[in-house]
Amino acid sequence: MWKKGGWGRMNTVLVVNAKGGCGKTTLSTNLASYFATNELKTVLVDFDPQQSAMEWLKERNPDHYYEIHGISPFEHRLRFASDVDRVVLDAPARIEGKQLTDLVRRSDIILVPVLPSPIDMRAAAHFIKDLLMTGHIEEKKIVVVANRVRENTLIYQQLNKFLKHLKIPFLASIRDSQNYIHAAEKGLGIFDMPWYQVSHDIEQWRPLIRWINRNLG
Repeated sequence: MWKKGGWGRMNTVLVVNAKGGCGKTTLSTNLASYFATNELKTVLVDFDPQQSAMEWLKERNPDHYYEIHGISPFEHRLRFASDVDRVVLDAPARIEGKQLTDLVRRSDIILVPVLPSPIDMRAAAHFIKDLLMTGHIEEKKIVVVANRVRENTLIYQQLNKFLKHLKIPFLASIRDSQNYIHAAEKGLGIFDMPWYQVSHDIEQWRPLIRWINRNLG
C-alpha cells in the first residue's frame, strides 16, 4: 500500500474509529475544506470501501471553490507531490491490526470522532485501548471529538462525562446540524459556506482548529 519514498514528511491528519457511522467522513471532508480555504495544498485520501469522500469531491466545483485533490488507495499508489501541505486520511470502519498500525505510523495527529450513544461510547473505549497499544502512538498527538451532538440532552451529558475520563484530550463538540448535509450535497465543507449561515458551527470547530494548527508544522 505504501510505496517507499512516496510519502514525504507532510502534515498528515488521520480521522479514525473502528465503529462505522460515527461521522469520520464528515470530519475528514470538513477538515480538508478548512485547509483548502486557507490556501494550503490539500490531499484527501479515502480508505473507506464505500468511497464517500471521493463521491463528495465529485460534487465539488474547483472553478468556484479551493481545490482538494482526492486519492483512492484502491485505484492509485500513494505518491504525492513534494509541495503538498496537508494530507487528511479518512480511515475505514472496522480498522484493526496491521492496517491500523500502518495508518497511525504515517500520521502526525489523530482525530477520533465519537457519537452520543451508549453503543458508540463502549465501542470508542475499546478502540482507543487498541489504538494506544499499536506501538507507534507515543509520539503522536491524539484528540477525541464529540460528533453529531445535541446539547442539553441527557445522553450528551453522559458522553461529555465519558470523554473527559479518557486518557486523551477531548476538545470539541460538533452539533447535529443540517448545514453539514447541505454543504456535503455540493461537495463543500462549512468553511466554504457564507459566514452568516455557519457561524455557530465554525465556532464549535475553533478549539479543534487551534489544536491542529498548534500541532502541525
